[in-house]
Amino acid sequence: MSEEWWVPSNDETEAETSPEWGPGGVDMGVPSVARVYDAILGGKDHFAIDRVIADKAMAVMPNARTGARANRAILERGVRYMAREGIDQFLDLGSGLPTARNTHEVAQQENPHARVVYVDNDPIVLAHGRALLAENDRTRVVNADVRDARDVLTRPEITELLDLKRPLGLLMVAVLHHLADADDPTELVRTYREALAPGSYLFITHFCDSTPEGRELEHLFLSTLGSGRFRSRATIEGFFAGTEPVEPGVVLLPYWRPDTPVTDESAYAGLTMIGGLGRVPQA
Repeated sequence: MSEEWWVPSNDETEAETSPEWGPGGVDMGVPSVARVYDAILGGKDHFAIDRVIADKAMAVMPNARTGARANRAILERGVRYMAREGIDQFLDLGSGLPTARNTHEVAQQENPHARVVYVDNDPIVLAHGRALLAENDRTRVVNADVRDARDVLTRPEITELLDLKRPLGLLMVAVLHHLADADDPTELVRTYREALAPGSYLFITHFCDSTPEGRELEHLFLSTLGSGRFRSRATIEGFFAGTEPVEPGVVLLPYWRPDTPVTDESAYAGLTMIGGLGRVPQA
């Protein structure tokens, strides 16, 4: 694959008129949630159109990159916590483009025998993930729509690697806000949760509509990506129904079991994403 496909451009005109096609027939003029997130993180696996939207997001919220990195950091802390609690299999829904300290890297550092399945349907995410994991027989990338829980939970590619009768960690990190209300994310989470064995964990992060910047970002994302719904704290907390909350509950991401105390609260002013971890109780 030629590296030229992956060189970002800051030329907005080029981004909006480009007729070029990327690898696998990807239209380089159509933005992708995963690639915009990569651009906000400061990655390289995105196109010019994705950079345009990322730049607009960072104009609305100058510390958006801090927020995106906080989301990656809480994923690492959450997976590490679950692994240390004895979880040795993980189902990562809407996993996005590989970046530093991915789920399998954290889990397998704690337990080399840990098994991880990533689920996504973005063609570039799938291509990158499969290339990265080609020699890791305990990790797999599956092309599926996370909105179809029953399909995901019965896929042979998944059930061959993960034993759903045993506890696992279910990750929905920065995923549910890309589902429309019509997709009924509350019911979707319930369907997944009811399929989990007792002792499993449910890990969720989500955009919260608690700030003016959040509402402006929601408008930007909905108008350019068609997704990016900011929901109320009560709605997000409701996703954890049927689980036992792990302290400190649902909080702003940097404050969820930080590795070191948060000393500069101003760095997180205006951030809009909250998250937490719930444990499926014993029957």
